[in-house]
Amino acid sequence: MSMCLAIYAEEHAAHISAPERIGYAIEALDEFWRDLAVSAVSGGTCRRYAKSRVRRFKDGSTCPISPGTIRRELNVLQAAINYCHGEGYLITAPKVVLPVRPDPVERFLTRQEAAWLLRAARNLRRDGRHLTDFILHGLYTGSRKDTILGMHVDTPSVSGGHVDTVNGILYRKPMGKAETKKRQRPARLPPRYLAHLRRQAANGRRFVVQDCDGYRVGDIRKGWARAVRLAEELAAGQGIEIDLTMPDGKGGRKYITPHVLKHTAITWALQRGASIW
Repeated sequence: MSMCLAIYAEEHAAHISAPERIGYAIEALDEFWRDLAVSAVSGGTCRRYAKSRVRRFKDGSTCPISPGTIRRELNVLQAAINYCHGEGYLITAPKVVLPVRPDPVERFLTRQEAAWLLRAARNLRRDGRHLTDFILHGLYTGSRKDTILGMHVDTPSVSGGHVDTVNGILYRKPMGKAETKKRQRPARLPPRYLAHLRRQAANGRRFVVQDCDGYRVGDIRKGWARAVRLAEELAAGQGIEIDLTMPDGKGGRKYITPHVLKHTAITWALQRGASIW
């Protein structure tokens, strides 16, 4: 099986627009499947693989990987087998058995929750300014985290998209990047947010999310976590109870992730009467 995964990685995955995603899956798959033959693929071995997938922490504790992640990894396994079969490396292509598809997480922010999250971000000493810009961009454009963090202001780039504050257009896709299933099509910027971006551009802003020294921010994970917790504390201090958690896919709860901004932007647009298209 290790050879099958290697062939798929070298001949196919290396030439797609986001090879790192397949790379992560192959790395996880190879640990379990490397010494097994392709003919060993069955419902039993796929279930054993699912049970073997755990996340290990420095203190020695573990937690199971989510069914959604395991499904994506096993889909890569199936794609590798199908590719090798189609290219003549394999005589047959056994069927990979996937875990049950988890229920979709339907979580978006109410306007009250979004307001408290923004207030909490502004109250952070170190991360407040750039985290506020990150949240605003997510709420107004519905872009994904990596897209937001790579967003330039008025300067097309191969390393990220850009906002055109002159014509009011958002270009999510970097220059020269091949289009993926996520599409990342250009979109018109909302007038209120465009006015905000134009003020920033007039002050010399280079990136939508940048630090106090004018450099692009690479990650907002820690600041986001602090802001989510602080938002609940600030609201509680005013006698308002908000719950910024979401289902974790395992029967429990976890704090919201930045991807909730995309869900929120889309949901608010639909509530205002936008078409699904």
